[in-house]
Amino acid sequence: MSTRSNKGEAGYSPADASASSPSASISSALSSAQLSSSYSSSVPSESGSPSSDPSNSGSTPPSAPIKSRPVTGALVLIGGLVALVLGLFLSVNLGAADISFRVVWEAIFQFDPKVTDHQIIRELRLPRILGGAMVGASFAVAGAIMQGMTRNPLADSGLLGINSGAGFMLAICFAFFPGMPFMTLILFSFLGAALGAGIVYGIGSMAKGGLSSVRLVLAGAALSALLSALSEGVALYFQIGQDLAFWYAGGVAGTRWDQLQVMAPWVGAALIVAIIISRSVTLLSLGEDIARGLGQRTQLVRAICAIVVLILAGSAVSVVGAVGFVGLIIPHLTRKLVGVDYRWIIPCSAVLGALLVIFADIGARMVNPPEETPVGAIIALIGVPFFLYLARKERREL
Repeated sequence: MSTRSNKGEAGYSPADASASSPSASISSALSSAQLSSSYSSSVPSESGSPSSDPSNSGSTPPSAPIKSRPVTGALVLIGGLVALVLGLFLSVNLGAADISFRVVWEAIFQFDPKVTDHQIIRELRLPRILGGAMVGASFAVAGAIMQGMTRNPLADSGLLGINSGAGFMLAICFAFFPGMPFMTLILFSFLGAALGAGIVYGIGSMAKGGLSSVRLVLAGAALSALLSALSEGVALYFQIGQDLAFWYAGGVAGTRWDQLQVMAPWVGAALIVAIIISRSVTLLSLGEDIARGLGQRTQLVRAICAIVVLILAGSAVSVVGAVGFVGLIIPHLTRKLVGVDYRWIIPCSAVLGALLVIFADIGARMVNPPEETPVGAIIALIGVPFFLYLARKERREL
């Protein structure tokens, strides 16, 4: 990954960054605090103990701005939104029924309920596409926040038991409370997501040596397998396998307007809060001590982050089921493009996540027409190799 050049000269200093822009000033301050902290803990004082003042050693720590590319971030947002609009029109046009762009335009802007093609577009394809965009943005932003908050490059709602917890709670609802309104169903999905996350972090914390990336992933894999098996057992015993088959595979084909009406306020509010706390997530990604040293109330920020993640992941699972790897792939790709400033990572992840799910859904319809391949399977074809690549990396940058 390329890094921002220090003006091409060895004489770059934080003061230069402060003079350039407010964003650069914040970035330089964060980086200087991080480097000074690590430097001071490693420099011995005259008494042989670590010195808190780097100047006592007769040298000064190096400084460099935090990796952030605002120009690239703006280009990613603009280009992503343009591609998203194109993807929306392309997705509306594709399907079992051959419908031209002219009919699509008329169905959106000159709707006639007597025309069958207009009904197909309005009642089937539009909610499917908009639901896919919201789900992709939700999974991607949830993954980005989890990775920044925990400093764990493998953090993802699908890998850490959140999706499987929400899915298990859905199985319980279908078995014991058939016909439950979607508003109540989505609340139970939040509860299941919280249950899954709490168990995974509890199991990971009990291990000797505390939490680590590998322990969290192993605990998440074990819990996901357990909850999936329990969900299948519930489905077989209560004969609700057909109802749960859609959530097992993961897909946006059955999305309805009433689901979007319930889901949209939750997702919209959570995304807004995620953008508001993005600077705090950046500080948390530098480390607990750095964040506290810069005046962050870390426990409050972590609590807000956890609530946002549960709302985003729970909402998405309640609509499309267990679609994994979106929250793993997109944040890493976004960091490669825009750097490690979460003020850019979060909005760019939302756009790129929506793009991934929409184009995966288009691919799912083109693999074996007129039959449809589950979207979760299409994304897994990309996500599994990417996960294995990350797991093999010895050095990971958040």
